[in-house]
Amino acid sequence: MQTSSKSQPIKAVILAAGLGSRISPLSNDCPKSLLQVVGIPIMERIIINAQNCGINEVVIVLGHLGKQIRSFVSKRFPTLKVSFIMNDKYSETGTAYSLWLTKNATKGKGFIKFDADVVFDIKILEQLISSDTENTFCIDRNIELGAEETKATIDKDLCILHASKSSEQDNAVVRSIGIEKISANAAEKLYENLADMMAKEANFQANYKTAYDSLIANGITFHAIDISSLNWKEINTRDDFKAANLMFKKPTIINTRAKSHNHLLDSKSIKGFRRN
Repeated sequence: MQTSSKSQPIKAVILAAGLGSRISPLSNDCPKSLLQVVGIPIMERIIINAQNCGINEVVIVLGHLGKQIRSFVSKRFPTLKVSFIMNDKYSETGTAYSLWLTKNATKGKGFIKFDADVVFDIKILEQLISSDTENTFCIDRNIELGAEETKATIDKDLCILHASKSSEQDNAVVRSIGIEKISANAAEKLYENLADMMAKEANFQANYKTAYDSLIANGITFHAIDISSLNWKEINTRDDFKAANLMFKKPTIINTRAKSHNHLLDSKSIKGFRRN
């Protein structure tokens, strides 16, 4: 089994370029990642979760209403080491293109990738970071799978066999929640794959899972951690937004500073979210 190096700082990559058209009109004047779930913008919750798990470097890909996101993050997290990347083609490209744009910002290091429309229990990120596997999906066995949901096929050892929106439904098909851990070695090959894809305009609309799937087919092992018992919600529609506001409670604010980014916080010390 591949093991991860917990001695290296962890970087986050957040994909926040999308139009959010399925949740319109809520996203017409507000980027989806700044919609508030129980009074906390989705982006704020992601970053605070990340900080409380020792992540202090963030790369954010912007697109629709990107200036609002840049302004919010800069003001809310003035000491955060953050790189903003503008996807100028956000209205005509998919998540694979946005992820490809982060190639220089990650600087050859591994990272944790977040979709910017996922609200999640911090325990999910704790488990992902502390897992012994380098390349790891977070998966849920209990979510009904529709045409738009990203699916993963797993074997009995929780290795990912296939990842896409078109996996056939069977007992081995689970939901990938949009949060993955990528090692430095896999990242190098991932960006090579994405560069090949983006050389053809026909691939501009592709989902990043297409690139993951190609890596799996070429021998890169991805494992899964099962977070089915924990709360999370991808917010695509107004019904999703309502459900998230019922699922999550307003977090308890703690004032203790997060530890160095080289260490994972003890889960017992994390009672909520830290405000600077």
